[in-house]
Amino acid sequence: MLDMRLDHISFAAGPDGLAATTDRLAELLGEKFVYGGVHPRFGTRNVVLPLRNGQYLEVVEVLDHPASDKVPFGQAVRDRSASGGGWMGWVVAIDDISVAEHRLGRKSVPGNRHRPDGIELRWRQIGVKGLLADPQLPFFVQWQSDFEHHPSSGSSGAIALVKLEIAGDRQRVTEWLGERPERVLDGLALEWVAPHGTPGILAAHFTTPEGIVRL
Repeated sequence: MLDMRLDHISFAAGPDGLAATTDRLAELLGEKFVYGGVHPRFGTRNVVLPLRNGQYLEVVEVLDHPASDKVPFGQAVRDRSASGGGWMGWVVAIDDISVAEHRLGRKSVPGNRHRPDGIELRWRQIGVKGLLADPQLPFFVQWQSDFEHHPSSGSSGAIALVKLEIAGDRQRVTEWLGERPERVLDGLALEWVAPHGTPGILAAHFTTPEGIVRL
């Protein structure tokens, strides 16, 4: 059976920029983010908060870079930030991305970034065009770096993602994944809300030392 699991969720920086957006989220969650690095192929950069269960929260910002206008990921970040920032999407790790390539009828693209300590993270991803067209849909990544360097490493164990609220259609997402979303999320609570506007993540719930925080 193909292995798929929730890898991370992405939050686009607001008009006040990456630092201010991250500071607000860090204050609400009671945990500091760490600088991730620049995605040179996408014209973006991120900061990350390692979470329990091999997951992480990413805050991403578009750069004044030619790639950000040409590639779907840069376009997705720019569009979400231009609309005020907020939840951009959820990302599923897959152990054989060729399966997603075959289903979607196109090739995945490489991604990389260098952490501040110089370690390069590498992966392949596909499905961001689906996210652009229908933000309830996750995109897929296959990591090519050792798991010891995965952005979830270094988690203090204090923060965990426990629930997602998604405006959308469960059947549509099931067809996109080729699998029940509940299996992919592996115990994470999932609430479907009928969309009254743009579909996608409405909120994420986290356990923190101060209790549950809904963002």
